[in-house]
Amino acid sequence: MREPIHHWARIGIVHSMAFPSSASSADAYRSTLKKILSDEYFDVAELGHPPFEGLAEEARTMVEQAHCTLTYSGHGLLFSRGLNINSLDEGERKSAVARLKEGIDEAYAMGSEEFQFLSRGYEAGKEALYLKALVASTKELCAYAKSRGAMPIVLEVFDHTIDKKSLLGPASLVAQYAKAVRSEYDNFGIMIDCSHIPMIGESIDEAVDPIVDYITHVHIGNTLIGDRNHPSYGDYHPRFGYPGSENDTDYLTAFLQKLKDIGYLRYGGTNILSFEVKPQVDEDPELVVASSKRTLNRAWRGVQ
Repeated sequence: MREPIHHWARIGIVHSMAFPSSASSADAYRSTLKKILSDEYFDVAELGHPPFEGLAEEARTMVEQAHCTLTYSGHGLLFSRGLNINSLDEGERKSAVARLKEGIDEAYAMGSEEFQFLSRGYEAGKEALYLKALVASTKELCAYAKSRGAMPIVLEVFDHTIDKKSLLGPASLVAQYAKAVRSEYDNFGIMIDCSHIPMIGESIDEAVDPIVDYITHVHIGNTLIGDRNHPSYGDYHPRFGYPGSENDTDYLTAFLQKLKDIGYLRYGGTNILSFEVKPQVDEDPELVVASSKRTLNRAWRGVQ
């Protein structure tokens, strides 16, 4: 495309992934967030529960001063306590829902434009039962968010068998789930990530086509799944073109082409397209971010 990608989407980046040191101290959190917000390439900062007291309000103020927006990921709220939002144990499921409701409260307080979460583990052969539990949990979250305002609830699709081993997962299951939730709640959507698609074992078409009507957020990134013994194996989001990895410029071009074809990317549009990239061992975070921007620009030039 001749027009810059910014004419077609708002570009964001996941703060904690791009700058892992952000969790080491409050000062590191502030300084790395400032790096993102000072870069006019980015319109959206993707944050989660701040790792230190008092940073939620500071983050909100920084984002507002930079004339950007933020999204809130609730993934860490589940990971930190080992909670399963689709557990068949009703007590555990309710605990997970309660924790994410706390996250929704914080997301509203931070001025987030959406709240994100993910499905969790399952037992093979019982997917239908876990799916029913996930639908119930999601409807509770959607109802709670709607009672507080207009912030949508967004589930991110992860890998099914490799790393996070989430229920969702395969597009066939995602489609069943999304249809069930959307039938009652319009403040709901699905996030896809092109780093997770190879991990699920689907083509771009297979991952996207069944859920076109529900996609409201997109991540772009990479994965390494060819060598189980590699330290970056799984959901570690190496930079595009990382040795032995799956996704580089050509794959990203094909993914962007699909997003344009389905109308997610459109001229004058404001849908979010965010990097989820992480520096690997001995890599410089700022160089990885710069590499990501260059790769997106190159890939976008190949879109018809």
